[in-house]
Amino acid sequence: MLYLAEVQKQKGGLLGGGKTQLKLLACQRTDQSWSTVSEEVIAAEEAGKLSDGVLVLVEMNPNRHVQRIQEAGRPLVNILQNFSRLLEKFKVKEEEIDQWKQSLTFQAQELNRREIDMEARLEELQQMEAQQQELETSREEIEKLQTESLSNRQELEGAWDHLRGEQRRFEEYKAQYQHSAVLDEEQSRALNELLAQLLKSVAPTETVREHLNFAFEMLESQQAILNPHWQQLQQQKTAVNQQQEEVERQSQELSERQREWQQAQNSLEQQIAELKVNTATVERKQEYARALKEQLRHQEELHQKIHLFAATIVDVIPTRKVDVAALEKIPLEQLQDMVPDLQQKLNIDSRFVHEQEQELKEKQKNIEQLQQKINQASQPERGFLEVELADEKDLYQMLNETLVGQRRNLLERQYIFKQHQTLLLRRQGKTLVNEQEETNIDLKSILLEIEIQRQQQSQELENLEREIEQMRANIEQMHEVIAQQRQQQETQRDLLQTMEQNLFLLQTVTAESRGRLNLYYEALQPLQDCVDGMRQKLQGIAESLASVQETGEYQLQAVAQIRQTLLSLI
Repeated sequence: MLYLAEVQKQKGGLLGGGKTQLKLLACQRTDQSWSTVSEEVIAAEEAGKLSDGVLVLVEMNPNRHVQRIQEAGRPLVNILQNFSRLLEKFKVKEEEIDQWKQSLTFQAQELNRREIDMEARLEELQQMEAQQQELETSREEIEKLQTESLSNRQELEGAWDHLRGEQRRFEEYKAQYQHSAVLDEEQSRALNELLAQLLKSVAPTETVREHLNFAFEMLESQQAILNPHWQQLQQQKTAVNQQQEEVERQSQELSERQREWQQAQNSLEQQIAELKVNTATVERKQEYARALKEQLRHQEELHQKIHLFAATIVDVIPTRKVDVAALEKIPLEQLQDMVPDLQQKLNIDSRFVHEQEQELKEKQKNIEQLQQKINQASQPERGFLEVELADEKDLYQMLNETLVGQRRNLLERQYIFKQHQTLLLRRQGKTLVNEQEETNIDLKSILLEIEIQRQQQSQELENLEREIEQMRANIEQMHEVIAQQRQQQETQRDLLQTMEQNLFLLQTVTAESRGRLNLYYEALQPLQDCVDGMRQKLQGIAESLASVQETGEYQLQAVAQIRQTLLSLI
């Protein structure tokens, strides 16, 4: 488990020997989150090289043993960067939630307003239903008047039939008594009674006319009530048509912007695909560069080994010459003392170079292990491991450059010791038991060929690294452009979502307005049809009443003429 800890160093006494401890502050959970822990202090001599108060990341096994310690500076920076990005995302989500809250508040207000409108419409419909009931009452009264008028007409037709019969009888009497100038008293009384009955049978039309006029007035009042509703219906129809035009305009604008957004999204996806291709190309070139570096390292090792081997070959001439003539002149005892001293110094230098080479091999192993860890590590740990790898490579390079001069000095000491030893043995009259024969191997040409290849590959590596850097710069620029375009696309997408929501709200409002308009029309049209039907019926009754009134006037004229005739006869 990974812990965040603070290095604490306890000061020792006069003789030193202070202890190094780690104070655990927080631990990392399986979900990459961190939580505080109880202030536990553990001993860790591995952190003795670190300063007091330094924050470190400690990896411990289940047995609470420290496995690895690393400084927490760069990982903490990565964690804080991730936390900042999470805060930005949370801020964007909060803004989206606020927008949704505002939209829901607006929808609730709109629904409340529509509910109030529906209640007002319901009250108007209830009033119209009451008016419709009054119209039904008026229609019943008119139908009653129409029935009475029909019965009066039937009575009038019966009276007319009776009058016609009396006229026929009168004509018969007149033909029978045409030679007499007067009527007797009994005949006059009978005719007067008949005329009185005829006058009584004339139907009065004033009452019917008054009811009919009242019905017309009621009908006109109903029409006056309906007219403002028809005007309001026309206004609402105009408003609904305007809303429908606005819906079509916004829908067309939304379609156009969605098409532009899709084109921009396709272009962005092409750029992302191109970025992936360039990234893959850079990775391949980096792999090739690493292979070149590895090859150069092997060539450097081969060059060093050949150069070391050349110490035993006569073709390799050290930079410092041996004065053989001077050695021939010095006493033999002095030469015998010089050879062991040179051999002892040679052994010391050989051990030192060997230790340095062993340390160089250990550095190389550490570099390979760190590279394997980087390939297997997660993103937060990779940055810290890469920094550690860079430090190890710098140490390796510095140690390798130091060994170049040390190897050269060792070769010179070997050459000088060999010359002194050979001269001593020759002056003593001895020969080397394991003396090797001179060889004619030309190692200079081999070393020169290796050096030429190293220079060519170094130039190729330099060009490749320069090309990789240029491609990295282009990739970084593409990353910035793509990030900017992504931000613009997200902004445009949010704007499109807002437009879709507004369009949906407008479509909903338009549909509801059209539904209320249809409901209003369906409620008004039956009332208007009823008023129009009542008007037609009342006009028919008025025409019938005029006909009845005309017939009654004709009947009165006929009775007056008969009475005058009777008076003349009497």
